[in-house]
Amino acid sequence: MANEAEILAARRKRAERLRDEAGAELFPARVPRPLDSLREVSERWAESDAEALEEARAEARVAGRIAAVRSFGKAAFVTLQADGARLQVWVKRDRLGSEVYRAFRLYEAGDFIWARGGLLRTRSGELTVEAEEIGFLAKSYRPLPEKFHGLVDVETRYRQRYLDLLVNPEARDWAVKRSRMVSALRALLDERGFLEVETPVLQPLYGGAHATPFVTRHKTYDQQLYLRISFELYLKRLIIGGLDRVYEIGRDFRNEGVSRKHNPEFSMLEVYQAYADYTDMMELTENLVAGAAERVGGGTRVERDGRGIDLAPPWPRRPMAELIRERTGVDIEQVTELEPLRDEVRRAGVAGVDPAASPTWAALVDAIFSQAVEPELIDPVFVLDYPAALSPLAKRDESRPHLVERFEAFIGGMEIANAFSELNDPDDQRARFEEQAAAARSGDAEAHPVDEDFLRALEHGMPPTGGMGMGVGRLAMILTGAAHLREVKLFPHLRPRDA
Repeated sequence: MANEAEILAARRKRAERLRDEAGAELFPARVPRPLDSLREVSERWAESDAEALEEARAEARVAGRIAAVRSFGKAAFVTLQADGARLQVWVKRDRLGSEVYRAFRLYEAGDFIWARGGLLRTRSGELTVEAEEIGFLAKSYRPLPEKFHGLVDVETRYRQRYLDLLVNPEARDWAVKRSRMVSALRALLDERGFLEVETPVLQPLYGGAHATPFVTRHKTYDQQLYLRISFELYLKRLIIGGLDRVYEIGRDFRNEGVSRKHNPEFSMLEVYQAYADYTDMMELTENLVAGAAERVGGGTRVERDGRGIDLAPPWPRRPMAELIRERTGVDIEQVTELEPLRDEVRRAGVAGVDPAASPTWAALVDAIFSQAVEPELIDPVFVLDYPAALSPLAKRDESRPHLVERFEAFIGGMEIANAFSELNDPDDQRARFEEQAAAARSGDAEAHPVDEDFLRALEHGMPPTGGMGMGVGRLAMILTGAAHLREVKLFPHLRPRDA
């Protein structure tokens, strides 16, 4: 069996023959016009039989990549592929002439070509272009993956996504669905009067989430900067400035671990609405998700791990403490200090949780919930009533000041959205920032820093506001059934090859 170097040498030699013997330009700058897309041709004539095609004198000029060639001496069938569609071309020496056909015999799978001719049905009923003209468009020096086995190596699929898209229809389908999902989210928000905005990616102080940032430096200003971990504090500045409904879809960067639902670079949707609270955000979230599902897949039911999930609103609302108590027997409302909670977790034997590994009470509560509760939340649900210690940017519950008006939305055993009644009291916000700073001094590397510029903005006054952040990739996982975030990211971050 030929090795890679031998295959590349053979294909280059064939290309040289095509150029030198047949006079073909290997990379011409122009494509003959007008050009019909493979999809348009296939859809337009899908219901036409052989007689209808002949009566209509149907013709097409198409272009695409050669996906397969079946040669029969004086004739060949070529399968062209473009934009996810395929169409067969019948190439005959008698029709094209010996010289053109001789050049065609040097074409290979992977090359790009064009063909013009009448449309017909073969004996098997396949719609086919009977080529009257044919030409070369671009050479592929490397072969495509072997068609019967496809591209199954996960590492290659992620590193060479272009091959994955070419030979695995599911990969292409997921990419298309994600793109349409993002368009649907934009349209749904625009219909509700939200304004799409852009905020800085490079920030002098990171904030808006509990995460470790990436650090960089601006040469001209000799200034340390951070890649943003959230849009939140800048979008709130816009609310303060009188833009009452804003959203942004963009990239966040968090210097954290990698898992099936985590990647250091990821896409987020964040939405802020003045004169609203977290109950308004619940209504918005469930309708955004259901609306995107309908526009992408035609309905609100999706399949995940062989189980049907209905995304139609309304979704149930469940308190966090109640869910933890049901799953573990641990009552976080009664055990409100770190050491007693560590003892209670040891007594309950919560699987996957090391009490000593969490430096704060809030971190341990988060670990309990993540390990014992989150994986069981398959159907859509809003988890409410988070402890204030877990939410430095959320407004306190007026009747229960140890809790905040916050929810996280879960589907398929993972969080897809996080929302607050936003904290707009600058004095309370300063106190929360200072609590976070104390946590940082105690060893919490992801604690939120004190942001004096944001506090200054908040002192100008911010109306009651609801805010929500949604993971775009995670929602795409739900709508496509993908098991890993990498499946719905075109170019996921990967470990270096030599690591």
